[in-house]
Amino acid sequence: MKIVFMGTPEYAVPSLDALAAAGHDIAGVFTQPDRPKGRGNTLAASPVKEWALRHDVPVYQPRRIRLESVEDLKALAPDVCVTAAFGQILSQEILDIPRLGTVNVHASLLPEFRGSSPIAWAILEGRDKTGVTTMLTDKGIDTGAILMQEECPILDEDTAGTLTEKLARLGAGLLIPTIDGLESGRLIPRPQDENAMSYYPKLEKNMGEMDFSMPSQRLHDMVRAFDPWPGCTFLSGNDRIKVWKTAVRPWDGDQTPGAVLAADAEKGLWFKTGDGALEILEIQAPGGRRMRAADYLRGHRITSAT
Repeated sequence: MKIVFMGTPEYAVPSLDALAAAGHDIAGVFTQPDRPKGRGNTLAASPVKEWALRHDVPVYQPRRIRLESVEDLKALAPDVCVTAAFGQILSQEILDIPRLGTVNVHASLLPEFRGSSPIAWAILEGRDKTGVTTMLTDKGIDTGAILMQEECPILDEDTAGTLTEKLARLGAGLLIPTIDGLESGRLIPRPQDENAMSYYPKLEKNMGEMDFSMPSQRLHDMVRAFDPWPGCTFLSGNDRIKVWKTAVRPWDGDQTPGAVLAADAEKGLWFKTGDGALEILEIQAPGGRRMRAADYLRGHRITSAT
C-alpha cells in the first residue's frame, strides 16, 4: 500500500522500519521542523527526518500541518496515513484524505492514558503493565476506534526511556498486521469505552522537582518516569542535583522529610521521606557527569534537600 508516515521522535522509527521491511510504499514523511539542540542550540533534524533522508523518502516539515500541508498530502494520495508521536493535531480535512483512514500507534492500552506522555504517566501512576494500541485517528485526542492492542509489563527497573524502546518495538510489530487487516477488511474497529477513559497532561520541566514529604514509592516512580526528561532534581545549598536512580528503603525514625539520613561514601545517600526513606543511587551535579552517589560523596558534601 501507499503510506504517508507522520512522526517525530525515536519512538516512531521502528514503525518506519517495519513498514519498509513489509514492502509498503512510503510515499512521504511528515515530521516536526528542525529544533535547536545541545548547548550550542544547533538546529537538529528529528529521528524520523533522519530516517527519511537515509531512505530517499520525501520529507515535509510543516509548523501546522492542517494549515500548510493539505495540498501536499492530497498530491501524495495515500491509501493510509500512519502516525506515531507526530506532535500535531490533525484536522478533519487531513483525516479525510487517506482512502483507508489514519492509523495511530499509541503507547498505552486505550482508553487509559490518553495524551502526549502516556509512558511516563503509566510509570508514575505505579502501574505494572501498559502496552500499545493501534487505532483509527479521529478529531479527538486519542479517542478513535481501537484496531489492535498488545500488553507489555512494566518492570521495577524500567524508566520512561527503556520502556519507550520496548513499546516502540512492540508497536512496530503490531502495526503490520493492523495495516494488513485494514487492507483486507478483516479488522473491525471497536469504539473505546469512555467510562474507562483517563487523560494525562503533557510533561512540564518543573514536574521533576522532588518533594520529600511524598511517599518513597512515589518519589522512586517519579525518578523512573522522568528519565530521560524532564529529570528529577533536588536543591542542596545552591546546587540543583539531578537524580537518576533510587531505591525505596524502610525507615521508622521521626525525622523531618528531606532530612539527610546518610551521606558518605560508605553508607551512600539516604533521605527521609513522607513514609520511610529513599536511597539515591545515581546523581549528576551541575556541569558534571552521571555517577554513583557514593562516588560523588568521596569529594563532596550534601547536607540538605529542598
